[in-house]
Amino acid sequence: MSDTRARKSSRDTIRGSLGRRGRRLARYALGFITVVLVIDAIVGEKGLLALLKARRDYSAVEQALDRARQDNVDLREQARRLREDPDAIEEVARRELGLIKPGEKLFIIKDIPPETPKQ
Repeated sequence: MSDTRARKSSRDTIRGSLGRRGRRLARYALGFITVVLVIDAIVGEKGLLALLKARRDYSAVEQALDRARQDNVDLREQARRLREDPDAIEEVARRELGLIKPGEKLFIIKDIPPETPKQ
């Protein structure tokens, strides 16, 4: 009987050490998988860094769209003024085309570059 108990005890010891080793191995594997998942969640294709970059890009595009809309409003107002206001047409003709009214005199003043002292 004591021989049977000794065999049983040695089997339990072997099983116990294998069980502890297996649990330890499972714990390491679980830890490794957790680390891999966390790293993937941060730097993966759909991770935190990609999300932050997408938000920055979205914000930049949204600002560009707002600027384009404001430019569109300004251009519509300018087009309306050019269709309806003769003073606006005259202003553009004077500024961009250099036109003058009959009877006005045009004076062109040229800046003379300063003379450099001779040595």
